[in-house]
Amino acid sequence: MVKPTPSAAKITDMGDDGDDYMNMVIADPVEKREKETYTQRRIRKQREAEIKGRTKSKAELRAEEKAAREAALSKSLDASNKGYKMMKMMGFKEGSALGRSTTGGGRTEPLNIVVKEDRGGIGLDNEKKRKFREQVEQEEKRVKAEEGDYRERVRKGREDRRIEGLVHGAQKVAEKLDTEADGEAEDDPQQASTPPSVPKPPRNVRSTSQINILWRGLVLHREQKDRERRMRYDLHQSLSRLPTYNDPDEDKDDKRALGTDNPLEEDVEQEDPELDEFNALEPAERLGRVVGYLRETYHYCFWCKYRYSDESMEGCPGATEEDHD
Repeated sequence: MVKPTPSAAKITDMGDDGDDYMNMVIADPVEKREKETYTQRRIRKQREAEIKGRTKSKAELRAEEKAAREAALSKSLDASNKGYKMMKMMGFKEGSALGRSTTGGGRTEPLNIVVKEDRGGIGLDNEKKRKFREQVEQEEKRVKAEEGDYRERVRKGREDRRIEGLVHGAQKVAEKLDTEADGEAEDDPQQASTPPSVPKPPRNVRSTSQINILWRGLVLHREQKDRERRMRYDLHQSLSRLPTYNDPDEDKDDKRALGTDNPLEEDVEQEDPELDEFNALEPAERLGRVVGYLRETYHYCFWCKYRYSDESMEGCPGATEEDHD
C-alpha cells in the first residue's frame, strides 16, 4: 500500500476546505432603490385615481362584456359550480349527453348564446329582411321602367323629328301651290277691266293674318332668317345705314328696292295666338292637316308626289303614309 506524501495530503485538505472558484455563481449586484419622494408619490396616486375613477365608454364596456362572456363560455363547468353539482345529483356524468337518450342524439354541447342588444321583438329581423327585399324589388322595377321610358322617349323624339321634316316639306308644297293659284288669279283676263288708275298691290306681299295658318310659320321663319342675314351683312360691310334707319326722302319704290318696305317684318315680332295654337299640336296632327289641305284643295298627294286631275284621285293608295308602304 502506498502512503500519500504529506504534500499531497495538504493539497487535498486545501481543496476540501477551500472555495470552488470554478463552480461559483456570481450574482448581479442589487441596485439600490431610490426612495420615492413626496411629489412622485403624489403624482403616482393622482394618476391611479384618475384611471380608477374614469368613466368607461359604451364601446369599452361592450368589449369587456364580450371578453368576459367568451372567457366564461370557453371553459366547461367545474365541480365547484352549483349548477354542475345539481346536474350531477340528477345523474349527469361529465362527457355524456343530456336527457334520456344519453348514448346517441343527445346534446353534448350547450346552446350558443346570441346577445340581443336592441329593443325589437323576436320577429323584427325577419320583418326587416322582408321589407328590404321588397325595397330591392321595387328599385329593380323602377330602374327597368326608367330604362323603358328612356327608350320610348328616344324613339318618340326621333319620330317627331322625322315628322317635323315631313311637315316642313308639306308646308313648302302648300305655299308653292297657293302662290301659283294667287298668280293665276291675278293674271285672270276677267280682271283686266280694272281701271289703270287703281294701283294693284305688289304680288306676294301680304300681312301675317292673310297667310294660311298651315304654312304661316314657314313664311315667318324664313322672313326672320332673311332679316338676320341682312343685319349681319350691314354690320359686316360697316354701313352707316342701319336696317332701322328711316329716310324721309325715300319713296315707296326706293324702300322696296332696298328691302325695307316689307309688311311681314312688322309682324315677325308680334304675337300670333292662332299660330301658337297650331304649333302646339302634335307633329303628326299638323302633318295630317297640311296633307288633307293639299288633297282637298289641289288634289295633290304628298306621299305620291303627284297632282291628280280630279278629286277622285284615282290611283292613289290612300291619305296616310302607311297606305303608301
